[in-house]
Amino acid sequence: MKITNDIKYIGVNDHQVDLFEGQYVVPNGMAYNSYAILDEKIAVMDTVDGNFIQEWLGNLEAVLEGRKPDYLIVQHMEPDHSAGIDIFLNAYPEATVVASAKAFVMMKNFFGNDYADRRIVVGEGSTLSLGKHVLTFVTAPMVHWPEVIVTYDAYDKVLFSADGFGKFGALDAEEEWACEARRYYIGIVGKYGAQVQALLKKAAGLDIAIICPLHGPVLTENLGYYINLYDIWSSYRPESQGVVIAFTSVYGNTKMAVELLEEKLTAQGVKVTVHDLARTDMAEAVEDAFRYDRLVLATTTYNGDVFPYMKEFIHHLIERSYQNRTVAFMENGSWTPVAAKIMAKMLEGSKNLTFAQNNVKILSALSDDSRAQIEALAKELA
Repeated sequence: MKITNDIKYIGVNDHQVDLFEGQYVVPNGMAYNSYAILDEKIAVMDTVDGNFIQEWLGNLEAVLEGRKPDYLIVQHMEPDHSAGIDIFLNAYPEATVVASAKAFVMMKNFFGNDYADRRIVVGEGSTLSLGKHVLTFVTAPMVHWPEVIVTYDAYDKVLFSADGFGKFGALDAEEEWACEARRYYIGIVGKYGAQVQALLKKAAGLDIAIICPLHGPVLTENLGYYINLYDIWSSYRPESQGVVIAFTSVYGNTKMAVELLEEKLTAQGVKVTVHDLARTDMAEAVEDAFRYDRLVLATTTYNGDVFPYMKEFIHHLIERSYQNRTVAFMENGSWTPVAAKIMAKMLEGSKNLTFAQNNVKILSALSDDSRAQIEALAKELA
C-alpha cells in the first residue's frame, strides 16, 4: 500500500488472534503496521508480531525491489512490534538499528543483544537524514511504555505515532474508527493521560498531513477529529452526555431495579447504556464509563463486600484515573447492605467525582420505598 510516493505500507493483518494482550476481545483481528521510507537511504519503521515475521519480510522485499534497507527504526518495544528485530538484523547485516536508550536495554532483555556495534541511540530532537526525508525523533515516555519515541518526517508531513492513534481491528475489516480506537485507548493507554497530553502539545507544533500508527488505519483526512478525541480521552473529559448503568445481579432483583431506572431515565430523554458485568465484555463497559458523563453502579452486598465483577470493574476504572463524572450507587442486601459504602470507599481517591444525593437501597427485592428512591435518582440524573 502506498502512503506517499516514498513511504510504503508493509504491515500485516492478524485474524488468528482472539484476545489481544491476553485480555481484549478483537472480533475483527488486529493490524501490526510497519512502513518503509524509500530515499537515498531506506528506513524501515518497526517490525511486526512474531507470528507474521516471514509475511512482513516478504512485504518488505517486494517494496525494496532489490535494494537493501539502511536503518530499522524501533519506536516501541512491545513484542507485537519488535518481535522481528533480531531476524531483520540477521537478514540485513549492514543495517543499523535506531532507537531510544531504554529500547536498547529492552532489546538486551528480549534478544540477549543490544547491538552496540550497529546502533544509533536517539533522544528528544535527534534527527536522521535519509536524503530529502529528514526524520526528527520525539520522545514519548509512558505512551505507553517508557522507551517510546515517535517520528516526524517533515518532507511528507507524516507523523509515525507508535501506538498513538491506534485501534483494534485488522485493516481489511470495515468498522467505525472511534469505537474500537476508544476501547483500545482507554484499555491500554488510558492510565497515561498526562503523558499523552504532553505528546499532543509537542505534536501541535508540527505540520502533520498524515498519521501512521502501529495499529489501525493510516489517517489522512480530518486529522482534527482524531486529535480532538485524543485530547478529550487523555484529559479524562466526558465525550458524550448519557448515563451508564453497570450492574451485577444474583437472583434478578437488582436487575429489575436497574431496568426500572433505565425505563425512567429513557422516558426523560436520557441516553442510557446498560452493562451486566457478569456477561458483558468488561473492556466495553469500561469504555462506556469513560465515554459518558454519568455512571450508576448497582450491585449486591456479597460476603460482606462487593460482588466480584463489580469490584473488578471499579478496579479497571480507578487504575485508569477515572474522574470528572457523576456517580450514583444502587445497593442490594438481604440483611446488612454495605455495597454502596464500599464502592464509595474504593472511589475516594478519584479526582473530581460528584456523587449523587439520591442513592438507592434495596432490601432483597423492590419495595415502595426503593421504587421511590429510583424515581428520585432518575430525576436527579436527568
